[in-house]
Amino acid sequence: MTTIDVRIEKLVYGGDGLAHHEGQTVFVPFVLPGEEVAVQPMQRKKKFVRGRVERMLAPSPQRSIPPCPHFGVCGGCHYQHIPYAEQLRVKSDILRETLSRIGRIPWNGPIVKHPSPPFGYRSRAQWAVRPAIAGGSDIGYFQAASSTLCPVTECSILSSRLADTLAILRGALINGAIPVGISEIEASSDSADEKILLNVSFDKFPASPEELAQIFRGLLPFLESLLLLDRSREQFELIGPGYITYRVGENSYRAGHLSFFQVNQSLMEELVRAVAGETRGAFALDLFAGVGLFTIPLARQFERVVAVEANLAATRDLKMNLEGNSVAAESVQTDASAYVKHLRHKPDFVVLDPPRAGLPPEAVARLLELRPAQIAYLSCDPSTLARDLSAFTGQRAEQSAGTGSGIYEISEIHLFDLFPQTYHIESFVKLKLRE
Repeated sequence: MTTIDVRIEKLVYGGDGLAHHEGQTVFVPFVLPGEEVAVQPMQRKKKFVRGRVERMLAPSPQRSIPPCPHFGVCGGCHYQHIPYAEQLRVKSDILRETLSRIGRIPWNGPIVKHPSPPFGYRSRAQWAVRPAIAGGSDIGYFQAASSTLCPVTECSILSSRLADTLAILRGALINGAIPVGISEIEASSDSADEKILLNVSFDKFPASPEELAQIFRGLLPFLESLLLLDRSREQFELIGPGYITYRVGENSYRAGHLSFFQVNQSLMEELVRAVAGETRGAFALDLFAGVGLFTIPLARQFERVVAVEANLAATRDLKMNLEGNSVAAESVQTDASAYVKHLRHKPDFVVLDPPRAGLPPEAVARLLELRPAQIAYLSCDPSTLARDLSAFTGQRAEQSAGTGSGIYEISEIHLFDLFPQTYHIESFVKLKLRE
C-alpha cells in the first residue's frame, strides 16, 4: 500500500499525532508536532486514516531516544520519544483544547502542572501471561489495541520493588518454577516500596492453594499478601493479611486486593492538599470515595462527612481506615447517583472522583439542585470532564438558549501527571457557586 507524506500538526488525546491529507484526517502514533513523516495506512475510512510511521522525513529537534527497548511495540507507554517537560506541555494543551472543543469552556487561566518523576513511579501493574513457544511462559503487556502479548524483559516506569518482582516472575515462568495455567498477575507495592500484594489468576489451579502460596513466597520474600483465583470455579484463596499500607502525609491507608489506590505515590500529598485543602464547614460529601484518600483529611475539617463508594471491598477498607486514623465519618456502600437522589441536606463541599465514564447525568442534575458552595472534581478523562463541567458551568444551556450564565464557575485547574510516558491525563478542577 502506498505511503502518504504528512506534517504532524498536534498530538491528540489517545497518544496519536494528527495531520491532514487530501481532505482526510490522519492519525499516527509515536510522533511529535512539526515532524514530517511517511505514513503507511493501516485503516482507511471515508474521513480518516490510521497508520504507522514508515519513514521519518524530518524529525523534530525535540525527539529523544526512548530508554525502553519495548517502546513502540508494548502498548503501555506512548510518549517515551518526547522529553518530559514537553510531555507536560502537550498534556496541558490537550486538556485546554478538550475543554474548549467538547465543553465549550474557554479557560484562559493557568493550568497548574504537578510533575512526577518521569520513570520508576508506578506502584501497581498488570501483567499478562501466555505459554511461550520454547516452553514455560512469557510475561508482559499487550501490544497497543491488541490482545497479542508483548513479552518484556524490563519496564522503566515500574517502581524498584515491582521491577524486581517482574524480573523474578519472568525468570521463574521461563524455567518452569511456576506451574503453567496463569493468565494474569497483578502486583501492587506499598508507599515505602518494600512489601507487595499479588493477585494471580489461573485458568485452573494446577496444585493446591497452599502449594502455590509456598512457591510464590519462596520466590518473593517481600510478598505481604497473595490472592489466588481459579477462573474455572471462580474460587478465591487468600494467603496473608489481605492488604498493604500506604502513607500520605499524616494519614495511613490500607488497600486490599480488590480495592484501588493511586499508582503514583510521589504526588499523593500534593493531590490531597489540592483537593481537601483547608476547606472547612458543616457537611462534606465524598462521592466515589474509594478507601478514603480524601475522606480522612476532610473528616478533620468538617463537622460531618459522608463517604459514598459502590465497591464493597473498598468500603470495608474505608471503614478500617477511618478507625485506624481515629476520625469519624459516615461510610455508605451504594451507587453515587442513588445516594444523591435521596439526599435532603445540602452539602457545603463535594468531592467527585468518578471513573473514566464521568458522572451519570442524574447525579449532575441532582448536584445542580443541591447547589453545594464548592465542588472539587478529579478526573482521569478530559472528554468526560469537559462534558460534565459544561453542565456545571451552564455552557450547555447557554449554547441552546443563547442567554444566561451557569450556576458554577471554575476557579482553578490543575494537571497532576500521575502517568508520565503515557497519554493519560489526571486533572483537578475547583468549582464555586457564582455570586
